Amino acid sequence: MTEEKPPLPPFTRETAAQKVQAAEDAWNTRDPERVAQAYTVDAAWRNRDLFVSGRSEIIEFLTQKWERELDNALRKNLWCFEDSRIAVRFQYESHDRDGQWWRSYGNELWEFDAHGLMRRREASINDLRIDESERRIFGFSTRRGTRNGVSAPLGRARRTSAFLSTW
Repeated sequence: MTEEKPPLPPFTRETAAQKVQAAEDAWNTRDPERVAQAYTVDAAWRNRDLFVSGRSEIIEFLTQKWERELDNALRKNLWCFEDSRIAVRFQYESHDRDGQWWRSYGNELWEFDAHGLMRRREASINDLRIDESERRIFGFSTRRGTRNGVSAPLGRARRTSAFLSTW
């Protein structure tokens, strides 16, 4: 029997948003086995500069990620969709073993098979060192029903004049 992870493509705005929320909910469990079940057995990932293939490598990658990124809390937002593809923007916050907090910003491109399993994930991610007082993502239980689908703010500008002078 073939595994299925509804909603299935082709996606509508409603089903694409459901898929994004389901992904956010799963990732916020920080359970690599659970998260990996959303992917095909031969899924291909690019995560930053790493390439991961298949569920077993996904589980290994996520296990190591969440051992480094403590108290990781994530928000994903639907950016666009078409047929069997979805693009999302996301932010997550975590701290390292030394207590330094980080906010990570990124974009993901997803491609699904006919059974609703993700077969391809490409993620581009940038990290920003933040003070604990700057945190704005606290767990995931408060997200449901209150902010579902609402984009998180980008944050404050840093080094804008230096950046612009290089153009």
